[in-house]
Amino acid sequence: MKVLIVGAGGFIGGFIAKEALSRGYETWCGVRESTSRRYLTDPALKFITLDYDKPETLKEQLEGHHWDYIVYNLGATKCVNFLDFNNINYTYLRNFVEAITINEQIPEKFIYMSSLSAIGPGDEKNYTPLRNDGVPAPNTRYGLSKIKAETLLQTLPATFPWIILRPTGVYGPHEKDYLMMIKSIDAHFDFGVGFRKQMLTFIYVEDLARAIFDALERAPIHHKYIISEPRAYTQSEFRKIVAAELGRKLVIPIRLPLWALYIACKVSEKYGAAKMQATTLNSDKYNIMAQRNWSCDISEAQRDFGFAPKVSLTEGIHLTVEAYRKDK
Repeated sequence: MKVLIVGAGGFIGGFIAKEALSRGYETWCGVRESTSRRYLTDPALKFITLDYDKPETLKEQLEGHHWDYIVYNLGATKCVNFLDFNNINYTYLRNFVEAITINEQIPEKFIYMSSLSAIGPGDEKNYTPLRNDGVPAPNTRYGLSKIKAETLLQTLPATFPWIILRPTGVYGPHEKDYLMMIKSIDAHFDFGVGFRKQMLTFIYVEDLARAIFDALERAPIHHKYIISEPRAYTQSEFRKIVAAELGRKLVIPIRLPLWALYIACKVSEKYGAAKMQATTLNSDKYNIMAQRNWSCDISEAQRDFGFAPKVSLTEGIHLTVEAYRKDK
């Protein structure tokens, strides 16, 4: 069995490739010319260079190949220019789907890696877990680009075998955003925002990689699945888990009002635009951090392909901190 991982070069892509090899797949990595191969060092991996900006070139690059499964992991989570979200997260997908359709390369199953942000804010009064059956109302440009990409797949002919995964926050070794939180706690400070209760959810990167292939092998097509640990955590619970792993007995929790976060995100965004660099703190990140309820209902994934995360947050933080100390 052959699998193509589109967007294999990033933090998550390396773990997807590793999982594919562990299951015996002939594993192909779709990368751009400029893509780092830092996490793609196994000699068993095969590579194909793809130019998503040029539909005709992309079609020619893909010709002559056949893959049983395709995992479309390409995407941007932060951009200097917000129009790039639409270009990278939507237009590139459209170009790729058109190319494999024209080339008659449609696989048995096609996994699209979306995001929980495609759903938008949930119930922040009773904290009802997010589900797939509501009307999406994303409040970030990132989320809008993801729901637009999902809609593209849903409007394709019924013969196109898509499956959409909507993971919550993905963490693990080499991930950068959660690493900022870990570094802060390592320095004895835990910064939180807002004064109302916030419920956070996580998925360890190896559990996500396993979920991808379990879905490819067992899930029915034309379904969407939320991927998360089955429980949510408060900021205090997260802080205690990280502090215990770091051996930090004294960690000072600092709560910032949302207006302070808003100003910080705006300043950071303007600075990033001036430097032509994508920044972690931006308008999208403000809406994400301000959201109070990230609780998830994963019953559909449990029912359809036996989804059951193996790595608890405590164990996952241990593995992440271990890698952080090694790279420190």
